[in-house]
Amino acid sequence: MYYVYLIQGVKKDFLCIGCTNDLRRRFKEHNQKEEKSTKSYAPFRLIYYEAYRDERDAKNREKKLKHHGSVIGHLKRRVRYSVER
Repeated sequence: MYYVYLIQGVKKDFLCIGCTNDLRRRFKEHNQKEEKSTKSYAPFRLIYYEAYRDERDAKNREKKLKHHGSVIGHLKRRVRYSVER
């Protein structure tokens, strides 16, 4: 399986979208500050994820979420009560 995920910084207001074939490992990497681009925002909480059988579907969804404002806006409205401020 391939996963597209949304994580949020616990201490800092930061949202991150990513894609992986091992969600538990990737989440652990983010929280252990192994990811250069997000380490200053750790720790994280997992807000949302979607599962896909094909990597191409997951990569396409990740790209749309990252690069199309209306798409991420719809997702943020869908999980608005899960995203803490």
